[in-house]
Amino acid sequence: MSFDRKSPGRKLFLVCNYVIISLITLSCVVPLLNLLAKSFSSSSAIIANRVTIFPADFTLEAYDYVLNNTRFWNSLIVSVKRVVIGVPLEVLMTILVAYPLSKSESAFPARKYYVGLFLTTMLIGGGLMPTYFIVAKTGLIDTIWSLILPGVVPVYSCIILMNFFRGIPGELEESATLDGANQFQIMTRVYLPLSKPSLATVTLFSLVGHWNSWFDGLIYSNFDRNYPLQSYLQTLVVSTVESLRTADLKKIMDLAGVSNTNMKAAQIFISLIPLMLVYPFLQKYFTTGLTLGSVKG
Repeated sequence: MSFDRKSPGRKLFLVCNYVIISLITLSCVVPLLNLLAKSFSSSSAIIANRVTIFPADFTLEAYDYVLNNTRFWNSLIVSVKRVVIGVPLEVLMTILVAYPLSKSESAFPARKYYVGLFLTTMLIGGGLMPTYFIVAKTGLIDTIWSLILPGVVPVYSCIILMNFFRGIPGELEESATLDGANQFQIMTRVYLPLSKPSLATVTLFSLVGHWNSWFDGLIYSNFDRNYPLQSYLQTLVVSTVESLRTADLKKIMDLAGVSNTNMKAAQIFISLIPLMLVYPFLQKYFTTGLTLGSVKG
């Protein structure tokens, strides 16, 4: 059956697609532009509702207040350490779990039991208090490991990578086995080089998860110097309100041109910068890795 790409129906379909995609894009971009404009606008302009996608009464006071704070830089260092240690460790554990589970039951008879065990953890969680007690009893409170180890085996990422491994032709493994390669060599020299799209996908999931996580920093850290960046930003407005409530004159003078709205906007864009720098390099693998890793059972 022939398909005419220049037919009126095809042209109408393309026009409708472009319009819908453009509207979806605008619905995502316009709010971000509005927040960015608010972060560079004065509090009086925001209160007067004069800010659209362009700043009104341009000012850097919100960024000045957020950045000129040692707590911000301490929390940024904690987040960087968390990403540098946590992401490679999480990807490594994902590989070590996904590779054996990708084998057939004849090669790995206990496969179905382990798959069932991991899937159960996705459906049934231990709860906040049991998890906290485990972290506390193992001495991880107020350490970087309390932010990394509780989620070091992401089951969803394991499933994506496992299904991608299962899609690789078995003849490649058979050929490597005939050449004398063991399972570790097959994994590192055959499977992983062919799995760049899925590896990029699970790496991106891990990076975003570690960078955006804030709740674990609050519950596993007794001192704010151990907060990751997102936990610090979450408490920043609360501490600002508390400073005004306690009549701290210096704080009041520092915050004279800053409102909660433009300060929140500044926080959002400061925290988005690292992800915006990394995402373009992983985006080309993202769709391929997510699709190919989810089509097999």
